[in-house]
Amino acid sequence: MMYKTTHTAGFTLVEMIVAVGLFAVVMLVCVGALLSLVNANRKAQALQSVMNNLNIALDGMVRSVRQGSSYDGSQDCISNNTTGPNDCTGGSSVFAFQPYGDTSQPRWIYSFTQDANGIGRIYKSVSGTIAGLGPITAPEVSIDDMKFYVVGTTRPTPGSPDFVQPKVVIVIKGSAGVAGSPARTTFHIQATAVQRVLDL
Repeated sequence: MMYKTTHTAGFTLVEMIVAVGLFAVVMLVCVGALLSLVNANRKAQALQSVMNNLNIALDGMVRSVRQGSSYDGSQDCISNNTTGPNDCTGGSSVFAFQPYGDTSQPRWIYSFTQDANGIGRIYKSVSGTIAGLGPITAPEVSIDDMKFYVVGTTRPTPGSPDFVQPKVVIVIKGSAGVAGSPARTTFHIQATAVQRVLDL
């Protein structure tokens, strides 16, 4: 009596090596893509935080200016001129005003200048002096240029009515980025603040 021998096909060593190698390559690519996405998401969140800092600083500045009075654009918008409100149609990097229309308080000053590291930042002083300036924007936000354009501060006189409400146009240009990333996001922002108190 004869028995028929059957052979069950299996993986050879070479096939096993190829299969494991392909699996390793696929997993390596997937893990690399996942890490890249996590890193990109982290940088995007950091950049969003930086831009939020700029938005909050600008929004606070516009609100303060809107509620103030006696916009000072004298001497190319250099502050601390006590002779009264003055226009600055040419634009400048320093602007002062009376907060909340209260003449008993020192003037508030907003200024654009570079810090010790050469990064352009927005500064604020509530003491009425340039020496009291402190930064209100993060170091990750680099302001390249900032101008205050002041119009409408001329008070009406007999025979010369004033139909323009005092206002300040703020123009900002700069870039923002996060540590560890060469990518920078550029921005151009324009905001207008009109004096809330009627200029009568």
